[in-house]
Amino acid sequence: MWLWGMSITCELWFALSWILDQLPKLCPINRVTDLSVLKDRFESPNLRNPKGRPDLPGIDVFVSTADPEKEPPLVTANTILSILAVDYPVEKLACYLSDDGGSLLTFEALAETASFARTWVPFCRKHGIEPRNPEAYFGQKRDFLKNKVRLDFVRERRRVKREYDEFKVRINSLPESIRRRSDAYNAHEELRAKKKQMEMGGNLSEPIKVPKATWMADGSHWPGTWSSAETDHSRGDHAGIIQAMLAPPNAEPVFGAEADGENLIDTTEVDIRLPMLVYVSREKRPGYDHNKKAGAMNSLVRTSAIMSNGPFILNLDCDHYIYNSLALREGMCFMLDRGGDRICYVQFPQRFEGIDPNDRYANHNTVFFDVSMRALDGLQGPMYVGTGCIFRRIALYGFSPPRATEHHGWFGRRKIKLFLRKPKVTKKEEEEMVLPIIGDHNDDDADIESLLLPKRFGNSNSLAASIPVAEFQGRPLQDLQGKGSHGRPAGSLAVPREPLDAATVAEAISVISCFYEDKTEWGKRVGWIYGSVTEDVVTGYRMHNRGWRSVYCVTKRDAFRGTAPINLTDRLHQVLRWATGSVEIFFSRNNALFASRRMKFLQRVAYFNVGMYPFTSLFLIVYCFLPAVSLFTGQFIVQTLSVTFLVFLLMITLTLCFLAILEIKWSGITLHDWWRNEQFWLIGGTSAHPAAVMQGLLKVIAGVDISFTLTSKSATPEDGDDEFAELYVVKWSFLMVPPVTIMMINMIAIAVGVARTLYSTFPQWSKLVGGVFFSFWVLCHLYPFAKGLMGRRGRVPTIVFVWSGLLSIIISLLWVYISPPSGRQDYMKFQFP
Repeated sequence: MWLWGMSITCELWFALSWILDQLPKLCPINRVTDLSVLKDRFESPNLRNPKGRPDLPGIDVFVSTADPEKEPPLVTANTILSILAVDYPVEKLACYLSDDGGSLLTFEALAETASFARTWVPFCRKHGIEPRNPEAYFGQKRDFLKNKVRLDFVRERRRVKREYDEFKVRINSLPESIRRRSDAYNAHEELRAKKKQMEMGGNLSEPIKVPKATWMADGSHWPGTWSSAETDHSRGDHAGIIQAMLAPPNAEPVFGAEADGENLIDTTEVDIRLPMLVYVSREKRPGYDHNKKAGAMNSLVRTSAIMSNGPFILNLDCDHYIYNSLALREGMCFMLDRGGDRICYVQFPQRFEGIDPNDRYANHNTVFFDVSMRALDGLQGPMYVGTGCIFRRIALYGFSPPRATEHHGWFGRRKIKLFLRKPKVTKKEEEEMVLPIIGDHNDDDADIESLLLPKRFGNSNSLAASIPVAEFQGRPLQDLQGKGSHGRPAGSLAVPREPLDAATVAEAISVISCFYEDKTEWGKRVGWIYGSVTEDVVTGYRMHNRGWRSVYCVTKRDAFRGTAPINLTDRLHQVLRWATGSVEIFFSRNNALFASRRMKFLQRVAYFNVGMYPFTSLFLIVYCFLPAVSLFTGQFIVQTLSVTFLVFLLMITLTLCFLAILEIKWSGITLHDWWRNEQFWLIGGTSAHPAAVMQGLLKVIAGVDISFTLTSKSATPEDGDDEFAELYVVKWSFLMVPPVTIMMINMIAIAVGVARTLYSTFPQWSKLVGGVFFSFWVLCHLYPFAKGLMGRRGRVPTIVFVWSGLLSIIISLLWVYISPPSGRQDYMKFQFP
């Protein structure tokens, strides 16, 4: 009876979890863009724009990196090159690299990247290269001559390939070059110090302390992090740095010259301008909470607002490059379409390279990106997943959308439309942030909002002045929005950008100081939200909670591609970080139970499930042990395998299979992807998820802070190296103990059950078959985990067997103590002290 009760309890929880997972999938949609319409509307001559200059809004691209050892500079450089070569008006694009480690290696690698871009970008434009990441392009295993008709292509490709190889060598040699340079300068400084000591008549036997500085190529101290980690020059203690590697381009096209000794390719018919490229490393000082990646992104938001102020922001991880050069235009199709002013961001699916062909640990995550996210697109929009996302700048600033809908009544069936930018029409809710509208001079509310800007955004006047400009430039055209709308006139953005001067850079330096955010709303309402290891989900949730919508843009050719950890331990720690963030969300004000009425009911269900899914692991672990308990005791979860039970089991199984096939069909994923997702759901649910629940509870109850190491980004393997070598590396982790224990106990239980039935006077084969089937089902789900433990040669860390064996023995002894075998009590008596 108790076995049946435990089974029913787990099944009820799984049913609730399944319902929460399935409800948001009721309205899946697919979207398609038409880039020709975008070109005709924004890049063709008209009465307001007779020269046909690009009337598209500006886009600021953010790339974040923190550690050049875990995130190789060559990987970051290739991402930057793919951005600089993207198919978007050059004068409308700006790229910012956030180096949160303040490393000279990253700085000089970016300088080398800017130099190589003068060759790579014109080559891509001239020959229509795809993808525009040189490492990915030159590493393709296909015919690179396909669809190429220019006679000079082969010659120029060969030259650019040779130049790229030299560029890689220069990047790879930078660490040694910086070390040698620094050693030489430091030795010179020591000699100068000794000479000065002799001139002063000091004691030559006394050691002279000269700081081991890191030196730049111009012979000056690097203001960021030194390898010796001195005061004012360590990872958590250094000055803010901003350096424009590439200046803002001219408004008119600039054509190159013929190929000669200096120019590798003929660019007489190619625009050789490059987008603005800026290196940013925010100031860090001891005693300040710098809020990890979220703090770095907010520093980029403020810096870019002053230097370029693009009304839209694309953020990418350093290992996620632009695979489709038209990706930005695809995103702009949604932002600039009718009703696009209500869209806070356009999220693209994440696609990965370097995954083993069998996708052992479900790294592609296709069920989430091609099923769940597409389904959310039919509601209020997909969640923000941290990279590959184009934001509307004013939505990041915490402002409300121009229009929103409140959902009242049961399941939000009664809708009330709100017009949040019509002056004095609707009553503003508490903490509502309504944007001052350019052209409304008689609105008292707008004046009040303007006075509150410094309190919310800091004391930078340039930053405050940039907000309404960004809002205006991000509006759709007036003829699309209709009469009475706040659209912008056609041709209003076909004007050159103001040049960059020293005063602007100085102002940008001031907004990345470590104390700028004090007594402001940065990280609380404005920008990326602080307080969670999954700041991406929380940031997107806050926008949806204000009434904004988001869009999921699935392009025919992948928009972006990146890397994912294929090693078992790294993958488990990645899932642990995500799950811990979900537990934090569940116990915070960002729990969807407290969402506003502007969020749709099913969208709220989806966000609630994000915070709740790690708790399913507690029931899942119990459920994985139930088949073993059934085999140990000789009992089954039901008294008899009646026809009624078997019919219900068959109906439920067929229903689940039908729903799985339906998901596979409409989403386009394969059965292999779906099965890998099911396997890793159980692997993660018995390892990372319960650990995340424990960590989350410790943080909530005891205030124990949670810290995670940066996920290492894999560099491109050299010729002859195994591309999937990391897949076979076994690294010990405490997360491995529960799954191994489950496997060992289930295998022992199968042996015990078979032996008992074979030697029993009255064998009960039905109960044996039932128990063995469910134990085998558990083991099938854990098969990729077991394969990962074996490594390439079947070696498993001894500690894994020690801990798992110890746990198995303890559990077995506990079971014997709770339910001792009948007829043997006389000589098997024992008790715990």
